Amino acid sequence: QVQLVESGGGGLVQPGGSLKLSCVASGIIFTVYSMQWYRQPTGKLRELVASIHPNLATEYADSVKGRFTISRDNDQNAVYLQMDNLRPEDAAVYYCNANFLQSNFWGQGTQVTVAS
Repeated sequence: QVQLVESGGGGLVQPGGSLKLSCVASGIIFTVYSMQWYRQPTGKLRELVASIHPNLATEYADSVKGRFTISRDNDQNAVYLQMDNLRPEDAAVYYCNANFLQSNFWGQGTQVTVAS
């Protein structure tokens, strides 16, 4: 059974603050999967935030470039999203995603709230 379990959200962060999200995967061969973080603000569509591929290449949405950093630890089957200089518009439910060929798995999501 595949599981992606996110953590690190759930609290209130002030604008300009930082937060680190974690996602631990089980039930997959983690090293072959591209790992993504998506987010879905209330009332809006889900959007891709950042990707990290098996070769450690990374990609970011323009809105988070220079503020967010995605990383992975293959020994821990984990992917992380370090979010710095948070803005109110970063508030959303953040989802971890694992993708390899036709296999695509999602976590349950973790809430990030940014407000003063």
